[in-house]
Amino acid sequence: MKADFDINYWLQTMDTSRDTQSLIPEGSVRAESNLVTRFPDDTDNVIRRIEATGTDITSNYNDWIKIGFAFANEYGISGRDYFHRVSRFYPGYSFSECEKQFDNCLKTTTKRTGIGSFFYLAELSGIEIKTPIDQPVTPAAESTSTLVNDKNSDSPVNDLPTLPDSVFDALPDILKKVVAKCTTNEERDILLLGSLVTLGSCLPNVSGNYDGQRIYPNLYLFVTAQASAGKGRLIHCKRLVKPVHLALREESSQTKQQYDSEMREYNLVKAKDFSIEKPAKPPEKMLFIPANNSATGVFQLLSDNKGKGLIFETEGDTLAQAFKSDYGNYSDGFRKAYHHEMISYYRRTDREYVEIENPCLSAVLSGTPSQVASLIPNAENGLFSRFIFYHMNIKPVWKNVFASGNDGLEEYFDSLGQEFFHLYKALNENPGLRFYLTDKQEKQFNAFFEQIQEKYLTLQGMDYIATIRRLGLIAFRIAMVFTMLRILETGDFSEKQVCTDDDFQTALSMIRILVKHSSHVYSELPEDLIPAKAKDRKEQFLDKLPGKFSHQDFIDLAKKMTIQVRTAERYMATFCEKGLILREQLGTYTNLTITEEDHEQNSREFCLRQQ
Repeated sequence: MKADFDINYWLQTMDTSRDTQSLIPEGSVRAESNLVTRFPDDTDNVIRRIEATGTDITSNYNDWIKIGFAFANEYGISGRDYFHRVSRFYPGYSFSECEKQFDNCLKTTTKRTGIGSFFYLAELSGIEIKTPIDQPVTPAAESTSTLVNDKNSDSPVNDLPTLPDSVFDALPDILKKVVAKCTTNEERDILLLGSLVTLGSCLPNVSGNYDGQRIYPNLYLFVTAQASAGKGRLIHCKRLVKPVHLALREESSQTKQQYDSEMREYNLVKAKDFSIEKPAKPPEKMLFIPANNSATGVFQLLSDNKGKGLIFETEGDTLAQAFKSDYGNYSDGFRKAYHHEMISYYRRTDREYVEIENPCLSAVLSGTPSQVASLIPNAENGLFSRFIFYHMNIKPVWKNVFASGNDGLEEYFDSLGQEFFHLYKALNENPGLRFYLTDKQEKQFNAFFEQIQEKYLTLQGMDYIATIRRLGLIAFRIAMVFTMLRILETGDFSEKQVCTDDDFQTALSMIRILVKHSSHVYSELPEDLIPAKAKDRKEQFLDKLPGKFSHQDFIDLAKKMTIQVRTAERYMATFCEKGLILREQLGTYTNLTITEEDHEQNSREFCLRQQ
């Protein structure tokens, strides 16, 4: 662990007679200005080579500080991810410490350290940085970088695989149209996944049976990538269900007008007629539920919309910050909604207890890797395993932003939204459709996930088993969405909807890739966020008591642990009552929770704490 860093002290002791370029010796990269000219966006390429080789260039504390300033000065707050990616190869890397350090670097207004310092320190550590931008990377150079896009490789050196072409060849027609204008594999992947979630949130009266429970086609998706990787394309998926949202808002507007009219009439006659009932306030109808909300606000909107809603945020931090606030922490309800478990809450304004039966919530989020860490407090609370994760590969290639294929994308997706809206209205008027797998598909499904589980238990351990098991549920829901979208082609609204073999195999093919993305994101979670389960204060207090101690001893210990004296005395009374502590004569105590052979060692440690 690196020591806390004092910016003011570092700036005072820094050799201010040298500029940034003096950090770069002759014969290396000669000047920062030349470096930026030759490598206008090469930082990510160099970091990829650092990641590919697992090289720690931050072992020297001062070098670590310079790198922090280099990224802060060059990229501002966007440099935070770069700082984490470079720092994590240090054996004592700490996510929280790295966050604190970069915050400190951002606070200074002195711009003495430029990005050239980072390139120089990387070069000193043996990282290749001299490949010009106008010269293709040779195969030899690629072997030490992460610029290779090998779809079939499990090696961490290569980019994560994208979905195979066979997936897109077998899609329902409307999804083929969704990805028709994509120019990269990553782009079509995220548009397909985003469409499955958004369209799946608007399939009313559709369900299937999974593990003895009725399941609806709702999914959670998090697309993670570095800044400028192209995840912004995901926003087009929102247009596919915009007509549903607008229809609900129009319905809400009409009921509000009716309510206002009834309230005017009520106010006119209530003084004369005490028997008249006050009109009930109409529900607030909408599809898109804002993530930046209070817990009660989110649950109220879900309740108003019969438990249905879609959270669509292009910045994962929006949801993360809501979960971190006392009034906005609806993480528990968010997790329950994934399995359609009842959500209950209390409305203080109306003094009303509300229960939401079978909530059907969907979520599409995107953000940087550090935003995943910000959203997921630890890997054990169940939130991680509920998400489909997709990590976008970033390519150091300039995209033609004026390509004809980019014209009218909003109108194009709006037209697809209108096409889907017809299916939504028909399903909304239908009493209910049930989704089924065939017997043969069920057998293959179980064999497939048994094999996947065995593999990733070996790779990731028991902590990852929840992710594997929920990927099974995700596959089931994906196949359900495929099947319902086929109705646009067949017009078949039969109550029993059986999955085709093509849609079933497509869902499994997607899982083969998505499990690798989830494993990658899981592996990137900082160790700080997966701590051992903390003991409560009372248990900590008992554990720190020695074999023999006096009343004053345990009072002194309580003060060191910032436990109030009266609380400590209450703890002690409970311990004695339960037979954990023996109260002897003359105000002495014996700790019965430790063995005789531990007494001497614990007593020595206790004496040291008192010094």
